[in-house]
Amino acid sequence: MSIYVGNLSYQVTEDDLKQAFAEYGKVSRVQLPTDRETGRPRGFAFVEMESDSQEQAAIDALDGAEWMGRDLKVNKAKPREERSSSPRGSCGGGNARRNNNRY
Repeated sequence: MSIYVGNLSYQVTEDDLKQAFAEYGKVSRVQLPTDRETGRPRGFAFVEMESDSQEQAAIDALDGAEWMGRDLKVNKAKPREERSSSPRGSCGGGNARRNNNRY
């Protein structure tokens, strides 16, 4: 299982998260996604711990808790959904069918 941690401060680091979650057990892994353009954290993370019971203890204790000026959202992470193989998804793209009449 993996834990989703949302509503994080943009100043948070992986070490900050490891320390916070270490109170509830051994942290196996922390993923802190960053924005491609700015390089700053995106405001959420994923934490994996050694056992399900440790992860549940962390979820129970930290969900809704105030940390670094923010109210955390902590729950079981949902599996990542498959994305379309199309580079633009199912939204279409371009303006080949657009009516280019000018008035």
